[in-house]
Amino acid sequence: MDYNHKIIEEKWQKFWKDNKTYKTTNESDKEKFYVLDMFPYPSGAGLHVGHPLGYIASDIYSRFKKQKGFNVLHPMGYDSFGLPAEQYAIQTGQHPALTTEENIATYRRQLDQIGFSYDWDREVRTSDPNYYKWTQWIFIELFNSYYDIEKDKAVSIDKLIIIFEKKGNEFVNACHSQEEIFTASEWSAMNEKDQREILLNYRLAYLADTMVNWCPGLGTVLANEEVKEGKSERGDFPVERKLMRQWSLRITAYADRLLKDLDPLDWTDALKEMQRHWIGRSQGASVKFKIDGNDNLIEVFTTRPDTIFGVTFMVLAPENELVDEITTADCKEKVAAYVKRSSARSERERMAEVKNISGEFTGAYALHPFSGEQIPIWIGDYVLASYGTGAVMSVPAHDSRDYAFAKHFVIPIVEVVAGGNIEEESYDAKSGKLINSDFLNGLEVKKAMKTAIYKMEEEGIGKGEINFRLRDAIFGRQRYWGEPIPVYFKDDIPYVLEKSELPLELPEIDKYLPTEAGDPPLGRATEWKYKGEYSYELSTMPGWAGSSWYFLRYMDAENNNDIFSDDATNYWGNVDLYLGGAEHATGHLLYVRFWTKFLYDIGKISITEPAKKLVNQGMIQGRSSLMYRATMHIWSKGDAYPPSEVPPLFVSNDVYKLFMESNKVERLSKDDEDRLSSYKDEIRDLEQESTTKFRSLYPNKSGEVRYGTSFTPIRVPIAIVKNDVLDINAFQNSGPENKSARFILEDGKYICGSEVEKMSKRWGNVVNPDDLCERYGADTLRLYEMFLGPLEQHKPWDTNGIEGVSKFLRKYWRLCHNADGEFEVSDGEPTSKELKSLHKTIKKVEQDIEKLSFNTSVSAFMICVNELSELKCNNRTIISDFTKLLSSYAPHIAEEVWNLLGNTESISIADFPAFDEANLTEDNFEYPVSFNGKTRFKLELPSNMSKDDVEKSVLESEESAKWLDGKTPKKVIVVPNRIVNVVV
Repeated sequence: MDYNHKIIEEKWQKFWKDNKTYKTTNESDKEKFYVLDMFPYPSGAGLHVGHPLGYIASDIYSRFKKQKGFNVLHPMGYDSFGLPAEQYAIQTGQHPALTTEENIATYRRQLDQIGFSYDWDREVRTSDPNYYKWTQWIFIELFNSYYDIEKDKAVSIDKLIIIFEKKGNEFVNACHSQEEIFTASEWSAMNEKDQREILLNYRLAYLADTMVNWCPGLGTVLANEEVKEGKSERGDFPVERKLMRQWSLRITAYADRLLKDLDPLDWTDALKEMQRHWIGRSQGASVKFKIDGNDNLIEVFTTRPDTIFGVTFMVLAPENELVDEITTADCKEKVAAYVKRSSARSERERMAEVKNISGEFTGAYALHPFSGEQIPIWIGDYVLASYGTGAVMSVPAHDSRDYAFAKHFVIPIVEVVAGGNIEEESYDAKSGKLINSDFLNGLEVKKAMKTAIYKMEEEGIGKGEINFRLRDAIFGRQRYWGEPIPVYFKDDIPYVLEKSELPLELPEIDKYLPTEAGDPPLGRATEWKYKGEYSYELSTMPGWAGSSWYFLRYMDAENNNDIFSDDATNYWGNVDLYLGGAEHATGHLLYVRFWTKFLYDIGKISITEPAKKLVNQGMIQGRSSLMYRATMHIWSKGDAYPPSEVPPLFVSNDVYKLFMESNKVERLSKDDEDRLSSYKDEIRDLEQESTTKFRSLYPNKSGEVRYGTSFTPIRVPIAIVKNDVLDINAFQNSGPENKSARFILEDGKYICGSEVEKMSKRWGNVVNPDDLCERYGADTLRLYEMFLGPLEQHKPWDTNGIEGVSKFLRKYWRLCHNADGEFEVSDGEPTSKELKSLHKTIKKVEQDIEKLSFNTSVSAFMICVNELSELKCNNRTIISDFTKLLSSYAPHIAEEVWNLLGNTESISIADFPAFDEANLTEDNFEYPVSFNGKTRFKLELPSNMSKDDVEKSVLESEESAKWLDGKTPKKVIVVPNRIVNVVV
């Protein structure tokens, strides 16, 4: 039969499902291998062709490892809590659970259609109460733990309480935000409420007033990575910085471990560097500055304590709580306006902004800690409240941002480290001798740093300190569709539920908006009370809560009695290969590493890192098609022609480029001038038509009618574009505004331009894998996605190239089918050429898969099939081994051929073909034989044959007799293992 991908793929997908072909056990004599995908949020749009890229790569690797004899865990689930389902619920009233279920059904159908080898018995969904019960369990453990710095691990809060009861807190070495010191007797005299308030300052999950990204349009707090240029990534709503009482997790306690443990991981240097930058460890000093006429102190962290005498001003973050208190009356209005403007910008945006300098003087002055001189205090949004203390001592001579600020606002610049030219720029290098610096004069920078810290500590104005850019993770979200935080309040103090009371499930509510009083949506569940009496926490957990530990639940997904068993986690251990997008390189990975270390600390797991090897696949980018609209502006004596009266005119790509080029260069070539002139004539015809119409609209207007033309690129859905040629009829029928469209064409066609950008429904460049699977088959899609380019690089999608991959599979199919479409293989011994072609492919593909170089494997498959086709090979042994080789990439067609070869079990459990170097040894050489310099035929002879024997064999061959035609050769030239030339 002919290769019918629809019948074959449906058949084997059903077989895999019915037989649970990919089910994995936790008990095996085989070595384990765990391959993990970053699991998806199931959106309503389903998958586009960019989404499966990493899944296909991980599937190939999983199948390969299984064939190499490993017990492979390759699971899949859904990050099913999230804002999109909630937004849809707000718009339609449909419960997010129903929306999510529908979306998951679409995803599952698409994933099955592409033929992934997932163990679906281990599926997890973060929105399933049987799953989020354990997410809540982890939160309770965090709430009931504090970080002991001496032990360098999380410890039960009960042990801290015992210390307080015996010694108070003066000598407790813990990560905390507690300021007051108390004795054991003072602790014992406190009531329960006061004690629990203090404990919140030590807990790893705590409630506190925190600056957050508040999005009024979504009615919730957003993480930094959910904010782009001051607006929410979802919905494009304005976001402002706001002080709110929020749940946070003390991830900063783990900062050193998160940094140190990066080194041995098999992650890319770029990825590690992103993590290091996000954690942001810096060593320096904490320095206290008095405020003139105010009892408060400004504490700053500086990495350059040696430059203390170069401080000429201070800058506070606009949201610093001291701003209101110290700003003088005459500066209040300007400072308040600046604070308001700054609140609309995200921290990322403020950090990235280096060109625009802004700030306001508060009217207040600090006092230099050594000299006592007045230092003006400014506010500026390049200082962040979340980094350090939200205040900086500004040394413009030796810091580029301070230098730009000082130059802009004409603030003095004092050089204190020799070696630069501060007339032109700041001197930021950490080398040189100190000048203008009192007791530090003459010291080298490194020595001056230590001396400055010693003097600060001696005088009680500062101390040496290590600081981190990493901030505690804000954990609460003011929305409905998330995990309920298992907390209730008694006398405004938070208590966690007993673990036996989990899960705390989401209550039903009438609508998914904040209450009229401004409470989160859960506030609508007025009867939702702990034991009918105490109010629950109304915020829910962020989306990253459930995704911070899912890799562990996969190990023991059906365990109803525990989060997971020791046997399961001890067996599977680390993820061996983790694939996902680079967009999760900081947020998600830091959180999952944090939770892994915490679970290790409390004895639940024996690993401290989630994944040994992590690879970020590149993005498949969309190729947007562009049309170019010519907009005419017609007017006379101030009256403009109504744009709606001008029929839309679209110029083809070449026409557009010519017009653009004519604006850039002084003179076009003669050919280009002629072409442009003809295009202009077409435009003038339309302009003349519009001018006539203008006169009829404005009969009383006299004088010249003027016009101008500009061009605007617009995106057009790629569904009506093929090979850059627009389907004009389809475009004109795509909307009433396009019915009257006019076109200036190239050779009778409208040729679109193109632009490579993110694949997005918004840009009309999304390619649906369903369409490709229907037309070409899932195996073709899998191979083509790998063939596009190296896994880790971004690459544009181009459907035009998929035809070649489809032809390759059909050519492979024909190797084992005769001209009548019947399956036919031969059972003789393979020839040396057949074995050579096969084994060089085995070697190449095995090396490529181990290196994740999937694109070059696809090329190797194509070369091999071409060679076998030329050899007219249909040998059973060769076809069998090649099919096993191909099966990781194209499992459906491979299963079918494997079955036709007489095998009854799935090819997924067949051994990977063994490579034999001997088959690549060149025993024979195929000589090109020339007569009078022209190649006439080829003759295969043993490589070690002597020159005389080669000459004899050539002259005795039947082919030579034809070209000699009875003549005796004058000369025979033999170059061993190169050529033979017969001169007649």
